Amino acid sequence: MTTAADGAMQRTLENFLRALKAVEVQITPAEAIDAHRAVAEIGYADRELLRDSLCATLAKSAVEVEHFDHCFDNFFARQEFSASETLESAGDADDDDSGGSPLAAMILSGDATGLAHAMEVAAAKVEATNIRAATQRRPFTRRILDAMGIDAVEKRIADLHRRGGERDGDLADRLAKGRKALMDDASRFVDRQYDLYAKENGRRTREDLLADKNMTGERIDPDDFQMMKSLVRRMAKRLAAKYSRQQKRSRKGVLDVRRTLRKSMGYGGIPFEMVWKTETIEKPKLVVLCDVSKSVAAAAHFLLLFLYSLNEVVESMHAYAFSGRCVPVDDILDESNVEVAIKSVLDRIGYQQTDYGRSLEDFCLEHLSDLDRRTTVFILGDARSNHADPRLDLIRAIQKRSRAIIWLNPEPESFWGSGDSVMKVYARFTAVTKQCGTLGQLERIIEDVLRTYLPR
Repeated sequence: MTTAADGAMQRTLENFLRALKAVEVQITPAEAIDAHRAVAEIGYADRELLRDSLCATLAKSAVEVEHFDHCFDNFFARQEFSASETLESAGDADDDDSGGSPLAAMILSGDATGLAHAMEVAAAKVEATNIRAATQRRPFTRRILDAMGIDAVEKRIADLHRRGGERDGDLADRLAKGRKALMDDASRFVDRQYDLYAKENGRRTREDLLADKNMTGERIDPDDFQMMKSLVRRMAKRLAAKYSRQQKRSRKGVLDVRRTLRKSMGYGGIPFEMVWKTETIEKPKLVVLCDVSKSVAAAAHFLLLFLYSLNEVVESMHAYAFSGRCVPVDDILDESNVEVAIKSVLDRIGYQQTDYGRSLEDFCLEHLSDLDRRTTVFILGDARSNHADPRLDLIRAIQKRSRAIIWLNPEPESFWGSGDSVMKVYARFTAVTKQCGTLGQLERIIEDVLRTYLPR
């Protein structure tokens, strides 16, 4: 038969599992069952034993262990109640002092344990674990206080003020001070529920919106810009992890049964020597030409940051920036923090009037010979030549020497060919021409490029 204590333990663990899922610790039904069995066996008394048991059951990678530890410490933290600390404990408050309010009695007597229990019961009653947005924090705080009986405390304070005696005034002041502290405690309690159950969901929702935010034609808020840089790093890390695993599997190969059996004939059919089918996989060599004129500077910033975060799966990368002229920027990017270096590049030659023909000429004179059939050339720009000669002979020369040209244009495709845009002319010499005005589009395009280097 299930007791009330067993039910409370089960609800606590279920809420903890929900908190883990909110921070992207993946939990299967079988793992949840194992966690319930572990808690039923060891209980909640030994904190470290509980942590180790649940971590061994639920966390499956170093990243998940890190998320588990943070979530465990936050979930099982015992909140200090300032409502009890602001008052000197004077023993149990009688009914006359508290006006018959259990909450007022706990405040006056400094009963921290009672306040903690009352708040947890009230939070369960109003289902505070269902918080989903930051804007719900204040409403949930008020609901918890109402469920604890804050109205009776406020009524008692008003009654004591009306009575007007010296002792009545002292009790009213003590209750008012305790009420204020209790409100702060409830606010912190709800903040913790938000951190546990909703903060990561809110962050992911905001990142999903930023991944689709246009990097051109609109000002990017500084806070959004910082979050977009963090998002770019995570995107790059995810791609690097995915393709480095595939490269490792490719190097290992698979068993060549025919050649293994042939080798084993010299040993009476016993396969002493295994022969593996291995597939050669090449890491891509990248050359990146970034238009850093004002219209596409933000997109250039994120492209360079993205590609420089892929060092695990890229054999080499050489970067060039252009607006009026084209210059190599490897030295700046290699010697400095990438973000600082990108700013230096933009300050050095960015925000000028673009001349694509002159920039291609600068690149080909000095660096065309560096290209080979393993080199993928990225060109980021809106292809607006300001009516100058686009030098199609040079883009053709780059195409012939390289594996492929990938042109990323931040402008909508409907703008290509309008005004001074020569995008449709340049597109004849590219393997891929894509609109790349958002981080989500950038991630998909780079993943497509990496996929072409994997064995079929």
